[in-house]
Amino acid sequence: MHLSEEIGSRLQEERKRCGMTQLQLAEALGISKRTQANYESGSSDATASYLSNVSVQFNFDVPYILTGRRTTLALDSLNELEDRIVQQYRSIPEDDQRAIRRFVKALADDVVKGSI
Repeated sequence: MHLSEEIGSRLQEERKRCGMTQLQLAEALGISKRTQANYESGSSDATASYLSNVSVQFNFDVPYILTGRRTTLALDSLNELEDRIVQQYRSIPEDDQRAIRRFVKALADDVVKGSI
């Protein structure tokens, strides 16, 4: 699969996540259904203004669309440092992730008990 097709596939995935048809999304963005279909099939590359619009209006995860990697920043719940920590956590082996979870839980338990 070529990059344009991969991007198109992820764009389609984000649209479906929002519960929209190609026609509904196209109408909401003021583009033709054919343009939307071309973006999703990879026969045309989505423009920067299009990607900006779907990000702002529908909270599409544009970094995911372009790279295939989800970002927690799309949720507007983490700052950049926190997002980096999450990405690093996701990159380590499962056993190490469990150890980190135990450590963080122990710290949080200590805070609740008032010992920190």
